[in-house]
Amino acid sequence: MDRLDRKILNLMQRDAARTNADLADEVGLSPSSCLRRVRRLRGSGVIERVVAILNPAKAGRVLKAIVTVELQRHGEQQQARFLALATREEAVAQAYAVTSQTDVVLILRLKDMEEFDALCERLFRDDTNVARFFTMVVIRTAKEETAIRL
Repeated sequence: MDRLDRKILNLMQRDAARTNADLADEVGLSPSSCLRRVRRLRGSGVIERVVAILNPAKAGRVLKAIVTVELQRHGEQQQARFLALATREEAVAQAYAVTSQTDVVLILRLKDMEEFDALCERLFRDDTNVARFFTMVVIRTAKEETAIRL
């Protein structure tokens, strides 16, 4: 990856909806050269996907919560089983297997507390292997960035 690739990627991370002609003009390439580079970056997996980033509140997901989960039985299989269960939930925006006392961290985007309560019943009760979970409701976001600095 060279300087032009990094410039293209930085611009696309800010606004992937710009036209190829605009992108080429911005980086100083012909449209065909720019398109070849973008296709190569996609083909190599550097560009994994192109998405629209929504305003959560305007999309009806006004609550954001961070949940740390400690499992009763530890191990890769148990962790994978819980993560599979969690990732099927619509409100789970991100799910991570982590090191530490915590086994899993979930980032939730919720409509309301009623949805959170129902999710808790499904994910953290009965036979889901959860020993305990801790929830932090986000009251203010200082920084939420999707771009990877290059």
